[in-house]
Amino acid sequence: MAALAVVETPSGKDALAEGMLDLLRPAVQQLDLHVHSVRESQVELREHIDNLASELCRINEHQKVALDLDPYVKKLLNARRRVVLVNNILQNAQERLRRLNHNVAKETARRKTMLEASGAFTPRSPSKP
Repeated sequence: MAALAVVETPSGKDALAEGMLDLLRPAVQQLDLHVHSVRESQVELREHIDNLASELCRINEHQKVALDLDPYVKKLLNARRRVVLVNNILQNAQERLRRLNHNVAKETARRKTMLEASGAFTPRSPSKP
């Protein structure tokens, strides 16, 4: 019951929210870095697919033997389309994550300012628990 009383007070709620934010921030930042690296690798993959498809088309045009490479080019272009689609989904998710992180930081700063103004909050030193 004592824990419930701590959560019901405004400073207890803010302390809980700040603690959760401190707990989640590294995970969100790590996820953001991973999404960014995946997006970069997908851009590279898309460029390689484009180069390979154009090279296959060039080989097909200059080849004297009748080897039909069109189905393979179509498969490559289909794979490229899927890579672009996944990249767009990742980009949208990363943007939502960035906005959410920004809003949480803004709300935390607003609440901290409000508490400091009311005198109920004293900033703690990172070196002291």
